[in-house]
Amino acid sequence: MGSSNYPLLNLPTFDVNLRSVKQRTEIFDSFRQRYIKLTPEEWVRQHTLHYLVEHLNYPKNRIAVEVSLNLNKLSKRADILVYSAKLVPWMIIECKASTVKLNQSVFDQAARYNLVMNVPYLAVTNGIQLQAAEIIHSEERIIRLEKLPDWNQTYLQ
Repeated sequence: MGSSNYPLLNLPTFDVNLRSVKQRTEIFDSFRQRYIKLTPEEWVRQHTLHYLVEHLNYPKNRIAVEVSLNLNKLSKRADILVYSAKLVPWMIIECKASTVKLNQSVFDQAARYNLVMNVPYLAVTNGIQLQAAEIIHSEERIIRLEKLPDWNQTYLQ
């Protein structure tokens, strides 16, 4: 199965490294340095990761993938966690398959993770659409964003 079997996303393409193992397709994840089962969600996650680094200038060493957290005594995993220059959690990005509609319940998932992480930026994407927000905790205010912030244009430099 090649990358042509997966949907075009509203994210730039990148040099996809796929392999077939025992009738399943795997994609090389350069962040985790291993092959991962290629699912529709993983397709979106890999495109998002490459977009952050190659187009928004995020340092690769500030990005963690599938970060474990405990929420109400349940073990959960945030898809992408970006750390600030001071190595403080700064942005949570939840990735969904391109067929999943982004609605309030999908955004609420990332918001629940933020109860643990307390980051100033949250985003959810299905590779076609993006919902992003800046959370100003001190004012209990949420500002919807049209796009993810460019690393070089933030206060984190």
